[in-house]
Amino acid sequence: MYKDLAGKTAVVTGGSSGIGKSIVKRYHEEGMNVMFSYHSGSEASQKLVESLNGNDGARVATMQCDVTEEQDIIDLIDESIKKFGGIDVLVNNAGIQKDVKSHELSVDEFDKVINTNLRGTFIGSREVLKHFLDTGKKGTIINISSVHEIIPWPHFAHYTASKGGVKLLTQSLALEYSRLGIRINNIAPGSINTPINEEFFSTPEEKEGADDFVPMGYVGEPEHISNIAAFMASEQSVYITGQTIVADGGLSLYPSHRDPEYDE
Repeated sequence: MYKDLAGKTAVVTGGSSGIGKSIVKRYHEEGMNVMFSYHSGSEASQKLVESLNGNDGARVATMQCDVTEEQDIIDLIDESIKKFGGIDVLVNNAGIQKDVKSHELSVDEFDKVINTNLRGTFIGSREVLKHFLDTGKKGTIINISSVHEIIPWPHFAHYTASKGGVKLLTQSLALEYSRLGIRINNIAPGSINTPINEEFFSTPEEKEGADDFVPMGYVGEPEHISNIAAFMASEQSVYITGQTIVADGGLSLYPSHRDPEYDE
């Protein structure tokens, strides 16, 4: 769909499952080179690489990366540049969440989520910004935030704090590098049918309840987010920076206030 993406290179963290995997596949369909990282599950990651490359050359590659480790991220960026000659798009997708009552939340658990979701996003952005500045490239950074950068979420104080931080990190970096043509934006998914949310959809009853909670009446799919990621990487979004694109089926519009006239 976006012809300007063909031949460009993207790095996607946490690209072996869920939203990240969908973005990897969509970027490949757009003709891009893609390096994606995984934290665990090397076999599944290699299978994804093999399925996408096929007879179409070696446009997709993967490597292990713990985004809480600075050197791992540096190595990921360096290897991507070495393999594909440069980077045009970074997607900071790797993230975790855990249901913990705030008065029972340990500092270690708090730090783990912050370090993955916020600190990892900063380090990845910093390293790619260095590459953009060294090459004069008008690159793009896309952070996968969450609707919970807007909506508070009991038992997930560490998660909401991390995503709220990603929002202002995105805005600050976008403002700082805007005159260089470097664009930095967020995508904030709502309830999406991914492995990280399996516990919320474990039974048909829970899935039905999750669907009903969304004003549009259904939980989203990873492709709903990867469609936006393709648009945000392309020149079609050239005048957008420092923004959060919320894709949540209306969840942030306060579902309890929807018009009952249209409920089934």
